[in-house]
Amino acid sequence: MVQELVKTNYDLTKYGIQDANVHWNLPPEELQQITVDKGMGTETDNGTLVISTGKFTGRSPQDRFIVKDWYTKDRIWWGRINKPISPENFNKLYEEVVNYLSGKEIYARDGYVCADPEYRMNVRTVTEYPWSNLFISNMFLRCCEDQLDKFEEDWLVLCAPGYEAPDPAAVGLRQGNFSILNFTRKIALVAGSAYTGEMKKGIFTALNLILPTEKNILPMHCSANVGEQGDTAIFFGLSGTGKTTLSADPSRRLIGDDEHGWTMENTIFNFEGGCYAKVIDLTEEKEPDIYRAIRPGALLENVVLEEGTGKVDFADSSVTQNTRVSYPIDHIANIQSPSYAKNPTNIFFLTCDAFGVLPPVSKLTPGQAAYHFISGYTAKVAGTEAGINEPVPSFSACFGEPFMPLHPTAYAEMLSEKMQEAGVNVWLINTGWSGGPYGTGSRISLKNTRAMISAILNRELEKVEFHQHPIFGLFMPKTCPNVPQEILDPMNTWDDHGEYVSKAIQLAHSFHLNFEKFASQASDSIISGGPLIDTHHTLSEHI
Repeated sequence: MVQELVKTNYDLTKYGIQDANVHWNLPPEELQQITVDKGMGTETDNGTLVISTGKFTGRSPQDRFIVKDWYTKDRIWWGRINKPISPENFNKLYEEVVNYLSGKEIYARDGYVCADPEYRMNVRTVTEYPWSNLFISNMFLRCCEDQLDKFEEDWLVLCAPGYEAPDPAAVGLRQGNFSILNFTRKIALVAGSAYTGEMKKGIFTALNLILPTEKNILPMHCSANVGEQGDTAIFFGLSGTGKTTLSADPSRRLIGDDEHGWTMENTIFNFEGGCYAKVIDLTEEKEPDIYRAIRPGALLENVVLEEGTGKVDFADSSVTQNTRVSYPIDHIANIQSPSYAKNPTNIFFLTCDAFGVLPPVSKLTPGQAAYHFISGYTAKVAGTEAGINEPVPSFSACFGEPFMPLHPTAYAEMLSEKMQEAGVNVWLINTGWSGGPYGTGSRISLKNTRAMISAILNRELEKVEFHQHPIFGLFMPKTCPNVPQEILDPMNTWDDHGEYVSKAIQLAHSFHLNFEKFASQASDSIISGGPLIDTHHTLSEHI
């Protein structure tokens, strides 16, 4: 075993953890070996660690809480997403968790988030399991030796998957597992669930409150890359819209694939030091960067191995559809280092419209950009979930609603201000269907989508004529290099124009209904960015 460092600041007793056998900042290969030796994981044929997260194979949003106290009570958008818990109940749960960890063999790691040195936030993470610590090694930014010598944490993460609250109702919980943020004590407490994403998203949620309110930085659930000329592109999109695929461009360097900040100086910086990607149905042809990043040092979660071969069956969803891999960002070949860049020039909102009515590419006004940012639209297609037999609209505010403590309009106003100050263009890219809805039409080809994005990045649409969509108000280019002209206006791809208009009005109505909960705090310019029509318009007006 590699000899561990002994530092004067390596003391967990100040947190209440007593008599523990603590392993500090172990290298990934050692954490992997301990995991295998303890029978907590196995290895693939190429030596990548595979673990099971047990009962929870995804986040448990109904068991996520924020301590409601003097700091948070008037800042947080309380409700369905952000649920309060009292400081007293948090303190009881904290004491129970540190007592549970006391006397155990546990793993501690010092790292940080926010790649821009000016906004760095140090995070100390203490985990019950060695592979949970490997996840943190992959996902948070890694300290050098000098930084470890002088390390002082800004936030503490305690992760105890083996602990469950014995009487949940008595401490304000729904059930035994919980994920709680305490902004006054600066602690993220995770227990009862081994799903590693709870730690990552806990710190992301903390940054989504701290950065806009204390630093005037816009936090974003997005990927980003930078071109040879230093121009930065930002990609927002929910699962299945192509965010990871489209931001991985061999001619551009990847800044990060999930979480970023936008500063007053127009710097875009990565929050993380790694990537946490879905691997269901992964192939080298579809996702070469992710596929090649799965090697020793990476951590595979809940995948199934082919019997007797040690090969991953990426198509096997018998454990979960949410199979995952985490890996350090340097497992990707073409990265920006350090992971920040200036000069944002284009923002892409990616949606997979299974109704087949949104244009494949359209340019947004500032008001439309804010409206669609707040809406965070995509669609679930038939067969993705039990009971879904036709396309269903899906909205997630700011393309990351579960992690947004403030009211979505706060982030949208910041985005609108920043895009206007920086002269950024915002585009809506439909990676979904054309010529009809799912089951009738066809998926817009990746080749055409890449051509549209390339044309934008190469400034080839600057002199193209645009015309306005009659229902959504979006501005559609009449031509685009290397893209068939007939697909640019979605109505032209449908055999029955009346049926197209009917389906488009149906989707527009869904946008209006979803936006009602935000309207009271949205400015007139944002509200005006929505669809131009409502369900009272007749079909003949738009055919």
